[in-house]
Amino acid sequence: MNELTAIPEPPLPIHTLRGKPVVLDSDLAVLYGVQTRVLNKAVKRNAARFPADFLFQLTSTEFASLMFQNGTSSSHGGRRKLPWAFTEHGAIMAATILNSPRAVAMSVYVVRAFVRMREELLARTELEKRLAQIEHALIGHDAALKDLYQKIKPLLLPPPAPPKPEIGFHAVPKALHSSAKPKSAATKSSGK
Repeated sequence: MNELTAIPEPPLPIHTLRGKPVVLDSDLAVLYGVQTRVLNKAVKRNAARFPADFLFQLTSTEFASLMFQNGTSSSHGGRRKLPWAFTEHGAIMAATILNSPRAVAMSVYVVRAFVRMREELLARTELEKRLAQIEHALIGHDAALKDLYQKIKPLLLPPPAPPKPEIGFHAVPKALHSSAKPKSAATKSSGK
């Protein structure tokens, strides 16, 4: 079994279909070192071990979308039947029904691949949560900065220019010179 662990592990393509992380039957067959038809026959013989949450068959729309995402061409041969998608538990169950040493060794790899994907999704969720907190704080800071700017803005403007002194002679209207009281007629006559 030490020989099997020394085999370089191929990357396991994990797709998200119907909201679940899954591995396609062809990818799982390559990983377990069997042909896809052999894997699918073993699954059919042991159908009771694969409930709907372990295994499901892709619809033609899902398969076409997956081919488009992966850039796979359908013009040169290809699959005649729609592929099966194995969830994490289904992939492990497939290793138990194949009963080959490579399948047993690779089942550990499958578990680690799904765990790694789960950790990455969790880290991404935590990162999104943290970014939302930062954005919320920045919005609060933005409002405070706008308020501060509105208060400082008048101080930043130059003071108004003092009024320029008028040049030339200007007559002051009598109403403005009324500070001196006019002498009444009685005061004028007594002063003689």
